[in-house]
Amino acid sequence: MTSTRALSDAALAALLEEDAPYGDLTTQVLGIGAAPATLSFTARGEMTVCGGEEAARLFELAGARARVLAPSGSRSEGLLLTAEGDAASLHRAWKVAQVLVELYSGIASATAALVASLRAAGFATPLACTRKHFPGTKAMSAKAVRCGGGYLHRLGLSETLLLFHEHRLFLDEDRAATRVRFQAVQPERGLMVEVSDREEALAWAAAGATALQLERFDPGQLAALERDLASRGLKPLLAVAGGVNAGNAVAYASAGADLLVSSAPYHAPPKDVKVEFRRA
Repeated sequence: MTSTRALSDAALAALLEEDAPYGDLTTQVLGIGAAPATLSFTARGEMTVCGGEEAARLFELAGARARVLAPSGSRSEGLLLTAEGDAASLHRAWKVAQVLVELYSGIASATAALVASLRAAGFATPLACTRKHFPGTKAMSAKAVRCGGGYLHRLGLSETLLLFHEHRLFLDEDRAATRVRFQAVQPERGLMVEVSDREEALAWAAAGATALQLERFDPGQLAALERDLASRGLKPLLAVAGGVNAGNAVAYASAGADLLVSSAPYHAPPKDVKVEFRRA
């Protein structure tokens, strides 16, 4: 379970403000705002849930009371959340809360499906999702990945070392010198280098790279590289990135990947949540 809220009250209030900066015009015109009501969220089909805690807090910030019945990280095909209050409060938070649960349950469910395919095939290979989430959604995207059983490859630039070709363009030194400089300044961290072909991979492994991120290697190329490295007595961690999805994850694990790096869950379709209002 990952039931801790990922968004603060201020962030959630900003979502409500964005959707209804001057109130709910339809509810105001109809004069129904004071009517007591209840509301429920129900999954239309099985899903790995994410966002119920944030959705419930949205209702509370709008003036209603809410209860989470399916915590984030759980599997459900039934009742997810209930809320009660006046009609104005429920209408104000309704759509923002629904969309939040649908979007992030989609990411969580896609992550869970990918992880499940690996486990069903007998592989414990970790799945790590990239930082290619939609800008501004990092907190909830990270929560959704964790809910689905995945990990975060890099939360940002400030805490990880990953040497890209775009960095190496500006270096005038050999690979071993670069690795020594990294270790001198950050001795507690390993050095991961992204490579796009066999020759680069072998050269950086020989220079002492801790891990290689293999950009768009297919499973056959991965297996061949692992054999080449083993014949040279080299064993860097091999992370596969670029195009990893539910259709090929098992093939990559079978070929010898130590880590699968993917952005695919972020592009998953939202899950469908049924919302039902009732007059109290």
